[in-house]
Amino acid sequence: MHQTELVYLSATEALRRFAEASLRPSELLEALINRIEAENPKLNAFTAVYADSARVAAREADERYATGTARPLEGIALAVKDNIPIAGHTVTYGSKLYEHNVTANTHPGVERLLDAGAIVIGRTTMPEFGEAGNCYTPLWGVTRNPWNTQYGPGGSSSGAAVALAAGMTTISDGSDIGGSIRIPASCCGVYGYKAPYGRNPNDLPNTFDPYMHYGPLARTVDDIRLMQGIISGRHVDDIGTVAETVDYTRVQDVRGWKIAYSIDLGYFPVDEDVRDNLLSLVEGLRALGCTVEEVPLDWGTEVFDAWVATNSSRGSAARFVHDFERDRHLLSDYAEDMIAKGKELSSSDLIEALEVHVQMYRELGPILENYDAFLCPTTALPSVPADRSPLDLDIEINGEVVPPKVAEAWFMTYPFNSLAQLPVLSVPSGISRTGVPTGVQIVGRSYDDNRVLSVANALERHVHATDFSALQQGVQQHDHN
Repeated sequence: MHQTELVYLSATEALRRFAEASLRPSELLEALINRIEAENPKLNAFTAVYADSARVAAREADERYATGTARPLEGIALAVKDNIPIAGHTVTYGSKLYEHNVTANTHPGVERLLDAGAIVIGRTTMPEFGEAGNCYTPLWGVTRNPWNTQYGPGGSSSGAAVALAAGMTTISDGSDIGGSIRIPASCCGVYGYKAPYGRNPNDLPNTFDPYMHYGPLARTVDDIRLMQGIISGRHVDDIGTVAETVDYTRVQDVRGWKIAYSIDLGYFPVDEDVRDNLLSLVEGLRALGCTVEEVPLDWGTEVFDAWVATNSSRGSAARFVHDFERDRHLLSDYAEDMIAKGKELSSSDLIEALEVHVQMYRELGPILENYDAFLCPTTALPSVPADRSPLDLDIEINGEVVPPKVAEAWFMTYPFNSLAQLPVLSVPSGISRTGVPTGVQIVGRSYDDNRVLSVANALERHVHATDFSALQQGVQQHDHN
């Protein structure tokens, strides 16, 4: 097998080949390292590459297969986001303030992946403190979308999705507080899963944050299932984790299911390509024997205001900036803005935000009870320019300038962080005229992971899966109409 084909193997397929001895972990890892050397300089997906330690771990994995002691993820390369702690590793959060920060603890989700045999190949880029829907930082610069490098990859698990799309890792992890797993998954044509709150363990202090989710990104639904089966479950360090277990190997037949969808969630202007690609998936599900119906939602920009209030109040960025006035000149414009917003909040703002959350579910809850799943776009437009500031509100969709609250958050993911107990998977839906992929969110009833993943399996196998053939050859589109 050619090396450019090797780097796009799914984890599931790579494990099969490892087990039958037709491929060694060390061979696959070397192909991935070569790919990083070729592609990362123009994409900037990694803050650090651990080639030497990964090679040692891959040779140990070779030996485990030879001796019959391989673990469930033995020898699989994992890219870890730059806010996820691993003991002894530098974690920068994309900030100059933490350029030399070395952590003493390991995130419990990563710990489970490592204990299962995964090999950390490197650290992936993110916007500073995860506070943007695309990725540039004072410390690491601009991260670019491999499908069209003029555009961003989404955020904040930006490098994680780029590394997958460009064949620089086999699996990636991410965190999601407003769409940070799902947005880059959509922009880069891969899968990203926000499990329901409590399904996957968080690290301190996020164990008390229902809006924060740790989870997987991958190129196939089966790899999402594989990772979820390892990450999920009660953990002694996280009081919020639930005891209920999920059989992630179970795939249900969706024939006869009722599926609801909304193009705009009630208030988003939506790009024509995003809309058309969603409707293509709708027709695909109908062809598979599903009843698919458009349903109205009366949500409005108060949903955005509520999310901003809860996100800013938790101090996602402020928690890391101990002397704001002293250090603000070192921050990105968007991190500085988010901290400033948090300082202006009142208790009544938070009370109003929680009331909005309640009203949101009063509308969506009955829909989820009457349908097996709910679909909507992941983002309102495929992506934004790679170096665009989130504070630049001059965005057009379908030739019209959008309202400021949509320009600031052009992603349609954050409502489902407010409704944290709902499982949501972003799946690829097609390619836009700019060459950048589009995505659709599959939303399920609270804690009904398998129904969401079963719809995704049906779409992947029978309707649409991303064709990475151009990217396998290292071809990025630089011009667009």
